[in-house]
Amino acid sequence: MAVRNTVAAIPLTSIDSSTFTGAYQVINTNGTPNPCFLLRLINNSNKDVTVSYDGTNDHEFVPANSTSQFPFQSNSVPNNNVALFRQGTKVYVKGSAGTGLVYLAGYYQQSAG
Repeated sequence: MAVRNTVAAIPLTSIDSSTFTGAYQVINTNGTPNPCFLLRLINNSNKDVTVSYDGTNDHEFVPANSTSQFPFQSNSVPNNNVALFRQGTKVYVKGSAGTGLVYLAGYYQQSAG
């Protein structure tokens, strides 16, 4: 499959930290619409959040009022191989109820055609 030499963003999704209960909740209900080479979690809330990619296990931690970026493609080995989060990946967050939103942004390379 040929790809364009451009990137595109998936739609931004968010969850209100006031709904947090300490259990994992999905931030992107339908999963990622495309295979992403970069995901960014923006914690614009006053509470720390833990991130999971399977809804069960802890995978990442994002402190309150901070951003974490996960550049998968730049971490592929060897460097010319492809490293992407698969299409349909759901991202889960958990924490204590707080104030503010937690956002998920992602980027992918568009297919030609």
